[in-house]
Amino acid sequence: MLEKEQILLIIYFILVILFLAAFTVIFFITYQKRKNKLLQEKFETEKRYEEEITKSRIEIQEQTLMNVSRELHDNIGQLLSVANLQLNIMAKSRENPENENLLEIKEIVSTSLQEVRALSKSLNNEVVGYAGLKESVRNELQRFQRLNILKTLFKVSGEEFEIRENDEIVLFRILQEFFTNVIKHANATKLMVNFRYSAENLLIEIEDNGVGFNPEEIKKSSGLLNMKSRAALIGAAFNLNSLQESGTSLSLQYPANQSQYEAKDHNR
Repeated sequence: MLEKEQILLIIYFILVILFLAAFTVIFFITYQKRKNKLLQEKFETEKRYEEEITKSRIEIQEQTLMNVSRELHDNIGQLLSVANLQLNIMAKSRENPENENLLEIKEIVSTSLQEVRALSKSLNNEVVGYAGLKESVRNELQRFQRLNILKTLFKVSGEEFEIRENDEIVLFRILQEFFTNVIKHANATKLMVNFRYSAENLLIEIEDNGVGFNPEEIKKSSGLLNMKSRAALIGAAFNLNSLQESGTSLSLQYPANQSQYEAKDHNR
């Protein structure tokens, strides 16, 4: 009887060991699968982030070239045409008001040179990287003013903090796309941009006085989806509001502390 109990005890002990071994193997396999899944998700997020940065750079360059083409035609072309007209008048004039005409031409040429310098800044492919987000937005708004496209107002408040360059590119591309929509569709005359820095975040608020739109009608538009997905990619809260005949507003909240977004640590 004793031997039978011992055999049963041994069998029970073996079964417990086998159960623990099986549990350990299953736990290890499950852990490895979970770990591999997380690593794959991180890799895909990093890859998507890099692709979005590259795409944003290209789009900024394309938009810049369009802006340059427009400015060359509308601004510098007209200024140089006026200068040429003044020179023709001088050449045909029998009187000799050289001083007055030359001063006027000198002023026109000087203005043209200022426009060329402004364009040279825009032509720089790394304009956002060199100038930073705030100055890039300021330059864009000054361009609208210079071309009499819109009256703009730009305000900055709070203590500024450093933003990753790649994140600045994404933020600028979101704002640039919003600006383009305002110019093309809003029929607006005023555009206000406000940067509010705090210890928690950078709050970017934009508002126009255009015709507005019904958000339900364009909620699936590619432009709006691009802006929202890009904001999510860098951890920025995105909120777009519009009412017909009452203008459109955009709010972006970019966190000051981005340490939780480990997928972008490689940019440091």
